[in-house]
Amino acid sequence: MEIGRLAVTFSPGLVIQVDDFGVKSPPLFPPSYIVKVARIDAQLDLGALLHRQVVIKSLVLEQPTINLVSDPDGPWNFENPGAQNTPSTFLFGVVSRVEIKRGHVTVSNLLPSDAAGPVFFEAHDVSSELENVNLDAIANPASTTLDGEGTLKAGLLRFGSIEAKNLNSNIRLQARQVLFTDVKAEAYAGNATGELSIKLSGKNASFKTDARMKGIDVAHLLTAFPNARGKMTGKMEGELTIAGEIEHSRHPLEGLHGSGHLTVRNGDVPSLRLNANLMKLAHYNDLGPAKNDPSSFNFVSTDLELDHERITSKVIDIDGYGVDLDGSGTVSLSGSDELNYQGVAELVSQQGFVTNLIARLAGGTLKDGKLSFPFHIGGTIDDPVFAKGSKGKKVN
Repeated sequence: MEIGRLAVTFSPGLVIQVDDFGVKSPPLFPPSYIVKVARIDAQLDLGALLHRQVVIKSLVLEQPTINLVSDPDGPWNFENPGAQNTPSTFLFGVVSRVEIKRGHVTVSNLLPSDAAGPVFFEAHDVSSELENVNLDAIANPASTTLDGEGTLKAGLLRFGSIEAKNLNSNIRLQARQVLFTDVKAEAYAGNATGELSIKLSGKNASFKTDARMKGIDVAHLLTAFPNARGKMTGKMEGELTIAGEIEHSRHPLEGLHGSGHLTVRNGDVPSLRLNANLMKLAHYNDLGPAKNDPSSFNFVSTDLELDHERITSKVIDIDGYGVDLDGSGTVSLSGSDELNYQGVAELVSQQGFVTNLIARLAGGTLKDGKLSFPFHIGGTIDDPVFAKGSKGKKVN
């Protein structure tokens, strides 16, 4: 523990002022600080002190930097591993009120080699007001109590590659868990609401989030993922539930799983050129509405299931400019960007007798003057391969 300066004032009440306060991580971890605080004001209960008891009525933390690190064997750098077997000789107890001003929080795992791993959670410009904070329970790995609750604001919150700004939420510290409820935040030119919980018990930390989104700029969102940049545009809304363990690896979130439903409006997928490729596959001569918007769509609605960096969709509905389709399939997010989609496309531009006859002979179905046919998309996002049915000839 480090203290740069210590002072005591008696108005209002008995207050201990601490400047440049720091607590270092135990030897099990690489050299680092668990917490550094520019200024602490601790108001003590004078009556309790006269009876040789230290009771902190309130704490105000100015510009705290909190750095939480998990070891591959389970313990966190803020824990006292012997606390569950050895009674503490100095108890802070429950602090009625804790206020945090302009804080910064980072959370990370050590790798199996005990080298530092990537930060998977961080919050900047944090302000919080908490009640009934149990400082002793927070440091005790055997604690099962409610360790505090209140409100939190953050100028920027980042979980993995996803960011949210101007976040407001309620927060609960409970039995090795941090619970964010009634979350409201700005995200990628839109907004998000929902809940997030992070569980710090067990060998691996885990999390769960239920999020509802509206007005999300897809192109802006995809800039957070190097392999997806520039792959799609449009405005997105929907609901997602994602959970999983946070592994001690260089890719701590690769084992995530979840489900949800998303819609995207008025966008395009440049690499697919979906409208033009499907019409070319059907030997259409007149692209109609798709001629000027070969990559664009009016509306996309899809369910999704995420499991170990692969997204599976059972029902996909796309209304394009000149082509509508229903399909299903999977895409890999592990770096290969492998596509495996199939469905039925309906071309809304009516053609002449000869074109329709050729298309029907090639496997299409004509109804009300509109042609529909099965298709398959393989390859990758950057180099998609279009074919009729489950197998077919590549469209050049």
